[in-house]
Amino acid sequence: MNVNKKNEALFRGEIEQKGLFPHLEEIAEAAFRFRVEFGLGELPREPGILIVRGPRQYGKSTWLEGELKNAIQRHGPGSGFYLNGDEITNERALAEAILELVTLFSKSAKIRRIFIDEITAVANWQNAVKRLVDDGSLRGVLLVTTGSNSTDLRRGSERLPGRKGKLDRSNYLFTPIPYREFKRVCGKKLKAKTLIAYLMSGGCPLAGRELAARGRLPEYVPIMIHDWIYGECAASKRPRSSLLAVFEQLLKRGGTPLGQAKLAREAGLANNAVAAGYIELLADLMCVGIAQNWDASKNIRLTRKPAKYHLINLLAALSWDRNKIRTVADFEALPPKEQGKWFEWLVAQELCRRAAIRGDEFPEQMIFWQSKEHELDFVLGKDNFIEVKRGKISPLDYTWFPKVFPRGLLTIIGTTPFETDRIRGLSMEEFLEAEE
Repeated sequence: MNVNKKNEALFRGEIEQKGLFPHLEEIAEAAFRFRVEFGLGELPREPGILIVRGPRQYGKSTWLEGELKNAIQRHGPGSGFYLNGDEITNERALAEAILELVTLFSKSAKIRRIFIDEITAVANWQNAVKRLVDDGSLRGVLLVTTGSNSTDLRRGSERLPGRKGKLDRSNYLFTPIPYREFKRVCGKKLKAKTLIAYLMSGGCPLAGRELAARGRLPEYVPIMIHDWIYGECAASKRPRSSLLAVFEQLLKRGGTPLGQAKLAREAGLANNAVAAGYIELLADLMCVGIAQNWDASKNIRLTRKPAKYHLINLLAALSWDRNKIRTVADFEALPPKEQGKWFEWLVAQELCRRAAIRGDEFPEQMIFWQSKEHELDFVLGKDNFIEVKRGKISPLDYTWFPKVFPRGLLTIIGTTPFETDRIRGLSMEEFLEAEE
């Protein structure tokens, strides 16, 4: 159904028409259906601009259709309309399309919303929105936008100062589904394979459904992730070969501090500034988290020291990994050290997910601690630390911790639960299922 016919049906309130909400119709037939959870429980009633960014195939379009359908059900015909950024040629066409919809709102509609899927497909979309806000055309309207071009959404949002209304929060990151939701939906089918299947899916609903239904990740899923990231790379006018080289180094050196100069040298890049550009691109796409070294005595980040680059989109990492992990058995066949790297990334992905839901401006930024003798994977606060271990753990291995951090609390994520006054051991499942 084309956009004009969709908006005609929305104007009349005929929301049960077949083809009006294709993503919802597809999900309704799926054996495994996940609830969305990214920090936005309900759309605000106030006017303004909402920006929801995130990777492709994680369910943004399905969520958008659900909110549009709810808008018509709750606020009546003619209270919500739809645009698809992939079908709009330029910023002028976007402005004209929005203006046309503004004139169609029902006179009785007290809540008025326009939903634009993949707005970042329109070059300079923020200029069109800015003009419409400035001339009063969007007065009383909530503009709900989604997009997969995270770089453009983050920068575009920054170019709309004072124009996003009086909303408590206007920017959201569409996060992976949490482990407890994956387990609720797929646990009975996957049983003991649930945790590893979740790791492999990266919290992507599509990948999770395929793993639960087929027992393996079909090739079309990593290919879609490849195409999305390669497309972003091409849009930034960076060569694909260099992106591949950077990914190879990040996969190879996971969990190990790496300086940008060394990254540039090993990846065959011109200099560390070029390497920094690729890291920034992958961070904006929420594929890479940057963990900087932490000075405990001064409580500051040591930005000039080598950082850890965690792959916080595990499905993207899987898509580039040369091991071609497609089943739980493939993962279990990896050497223990290699598995440990993936478990550390899983914790990083979860910490990033929780930070995004809280509304942290840069959820992909983290810190770790390292001395000549010891290292802790994540610093959550001045006295709060996390260490990730693949196998069995014992508090006897960390008798040094209370001496170095007299007031610190350490959580060790492994396979052996225990608890002392200052150190506790959690299984990975316990950590992932804990209240945030």
